[in-house]
Amino acid sequence: MQGGWCKELTEGRRFILKIMPGEEVARQLLLFVQQEGVKNAVIVSAIGSVKNVHFRGIKSGAKRPITEPRMRQHREEGPFELLGLEGNLIAGEQGEVDCHLHVILAKSSGEVIGGHFYDAEVFASCEILLTELLIEGVERHVSKSAGTPTIFINEESSRG
Repeated sequence: MQGGWCKELTEGRRFILKIMPGEEVARQLLLFVQQEGVKNAVIVSAIGSVKNVHFRGIKSGAKRPITEPRMRQHREEGPFELLGLEGNLIAGEQGEVDCHLHVILAKSSGEVIGGHFYDAEVFASCEILLTELLIEGVERHVSKSAGTPTIFINEESSRG
């Protein structure tokens, strides 16, 4: 692959998670993968409703690296329909799992908002389908050019 790296992976276990009202989505995801020994995973589907959502967007006209002044934090009370939560959970250099998630939310007006997801509290329900990824030589590192944590593939173990 020109302009990047790729690495073949194998799917591992698959899980259906139901996170209860009042629980924090990202916190529960991290607790779950720690409990199950999952090092790498992808969210296949997520629906439900959430409130007290914390997310961010990149400011219009921002340049790289993406630093705090180039991002806008949002804290929205809700509740919102959770239309989608996508992303991956990848172990970092120290073995700790890090979430890189994006959220799509609907207000009661039908207006849709979203961005890079930090966390939210489940309002009525939250159902997530999660697939474990079996792969070696992949970690999350802070990118010097982007300024944000991104997937790093060991060049010696990649093909492209």
